[in-house]
Amino acid sequence: QVQLVESGGGLVQAGGSLRLSCAASGFTFSLYTMGWFRQAPGKEREFVGGISRSGNTYSRDAMKGRFTISRDNKKNTAYLQMSNLKPEDTAVHYCAAASRLTIVTQPTSYDYWGQGTQVTVSS
Repeated sequence: QVQLVESGGGLVQAGGSLRLSCAASGFTFSLYTMGWFRQAPGKEREFVGGISRSGNTYSRDAMKGRFTISRDNKKNTAYLQMSNLKPEDTAVHYCAAASRLTIVTQPTSYDYWGQGTQVTVSS
């Protein structure tokens, strides 16, 4: 069955770094656009960034220069490298897969979702 499993979350001080991984199985990973989303308590799920199946990346302005998205199709894994973390980055972070050629930002455009991993940034 389809699975997306995030890992790498945790507690970090402001200014620190984390790398999230998203291990995929049960579908042809290389044919899917991968997205990263996050959801803070009491807020809607928001798009963080994504990587197309051709390797093009896009991140929201608030993350540009701090977050880097990559993928390894041989390992069926997507990554979200986060640096210079801020307390406002605290949220559950999710990866998702969309059978699209291009990066899409709406959660409803994604076919599969992981269970999420908590990222907490202390001030």
